[in-house]
Amino acid sequence: MPEHSSVHFYLNWAKERIDEMDAILASLEAKASHVHSDSKAKADQFLADLKKRRDEFEAAAKAQTEAGEAAWQRTKAQLESQWNVFETQVKAYFDTVGKQIEQQQATFRDVAAAQIKAWHEAADKLHDSAVKMAAAKRAELDAAVKQMKTQASEAETRLQKLKQARDESWSALSAALADSRKAFDRANQASYDAFKRAASLNL
Repeated sequence: MPEHSSVHFYLNWAKERIDEMDAILASLEAKASHVHSDSKAKADQFLADLKKRRDEFEAAAKAQTEAGEAAWQRTKAQLESQWNVFETQVKAYFDTVGKQIEQQQATFRDVAAAQIKAWHEAADKLHDSAVKMAAAKRAELDAAVKQMKTQASEAETRLQKLKQARDESWSALSAALADSRKAFDRANQASYDAFKRAASLNL
């Protein structure tokens, strides 16, 4: 399997997280003026810390752009740890200065939109890569593309339903986003595995 193709899984994974981080930051910044004045300094510090963590995550991911699969496997654990810290800080933000349900729901809607966009972009990239494969190998790849698009639609439906909810806590909304993220990772991994099997037919 060409090394470039094998790295798509990791690039999709990292891009999805960066897009979520950007959506969270944009949403929190848009609502920063609504934070009570006594919490403003704390909110500003949270935002500065979140931006720093997002930038560190992106820098670590970008450093791997040209790396091979083995380097990505090593780096992915570090990036997952950074992602978990970012998520923990977002939860702390909502627990301390962003307790308004409207703000939590607005952030959820923005992150859900980022996830849905990531699903569709990954499916489109997978489709483009599948088109480049020899016809004999296409059946499994086409099935992987179809499966990813189906799962993207299912995730979008679930997230759209939650977007309509008016009284869900950040914990519940965050759990839904985590479930969707895990489904994305599984679909992304399945497409990677399909490419790997297709490439092995050439050997």
